[in-house]
Amino acid sequence: MTPLELFFDLVFVLALTQCTALIAATPTWLGLVKGMAVLGVLWWSWVGYAWLTSVVDPEEGAVRLVIFGAMAALLVAALSVPGAFGGDAVLFASAYAVVRGAHILLFVLASREDSALRRSVTGLAASTGVGVGLLLAAAFTGGVLRGSLWGLALLLDMGGPFLFGAEGWRLVPGHFAERHGAIIIIALGESIVAIGVGAKAGLGLGAVVAAVLGTAVAACLWWLYFDVVALVAARRLARAAEGRERNEIARDSYSYLHYPMVAGIALVAVGMKKTLAHVDDSLTIVTASAMLGGTAIYLLAHVAFRLRNIGTVNKQRLVCACLLLALLPAAVELPALATLALLAGVLAALISYETLRFAGARERIRHQLAEETAAE
Repeated sequence: MTPLELFFDLVFVLALTQCTALIAATPTWLGLVKGMAVLGVLWWSWVGYAWLTSVVDPEEGAVRLVIFGAMAALLVAALSVPGAFGGDAVLFASAYAVVRGAHILLFVLASREDSALRRSVTGLAASTGVGVGLLLAAAFTGGVLRGSLWGLALLLDMGGPFLFGAEGWRLVPGHFAERHGAIIIIALGESIVAIGVGAKAGLGLGAVVAAVLGTAVAACLWWLYFDVVALVAARRLARAAEGRERNEIARDSYSYLHYPMVAGIALVAVGMKKTLAHVDDSLTIVTASAMLGGTAIYLLAHVAFRLRNIGTVNKQRLVCACLLLALLPAAVELPALATLALLAGVLAALISYETLRFAGARERIRHQLAEETAAE
């Protein structure tokens, strides 16, 4: 991953932080839906640049300048997230249009001598144009109509690559997997930031314990992805036949299924922020759903990730996700600190079970991949 790509991703950190702040500021079901919708739109813009940097060198002069411009527009979009459904709706949609327009422009330039890629870019430009147009139209409406236009824009924009095929795209497997691994780390880093924001009220014993438990939860989420899952998925992508097969795996496993992973982490961050602020109070049903339900979404995305790549179901993670959802009634009665401790305990138990139950397979996979990497 190049330094400029990392720089671009760091701008996405603010966007992610703003989405969690939007939900935390309005901890209602509607606020949660709005936060996830904004995150979905911003995620899809990030995904576009992850694909783009497989076919263009972001460090080249002209490309570098365009990406700097896109970063500035993404920063403006992130700053306007709190008002994306209100007074800053036009600003958000306009900034987003610049981000996506720069992306399409660079893809058009990269596809000048590749007819297959050019056809794919043309389809992407059409779906992107429709999505951006709907967001701009939504900015001048309100209420249910605005929400409907947002939902339609997100559906059409994200659904475009699925509808117009995957044959023409090109990607570098290792680089592509690394970009998505980095964005998971960035999302986890945002959950750590949420701990710091939530602890503003003071550092009593409860806040200290909550900070330790929050770090343990973030560490467990990191472990669940990077210990084996990311390694196996990256190898599966690298070994897929170049062209349609590889592109479809990249689209499904990374572009689509990493969104619920990142969204789940963002929701957990909302729960952590509320817990640190009021460790002795019970979480509301919305914030409890954010913390436990967000973790469940993260685990279910892992189940789908493995199913797409390996063709088998991760039963223990599926059971764990269901258990966390079943604990929601208790979470609204217990102190927030106890709920966080419960979450940390469930995730630690899941990791302990997988590490012991699949110890042999885990060691073979990790050592085999290490040897393959060293040989390259």
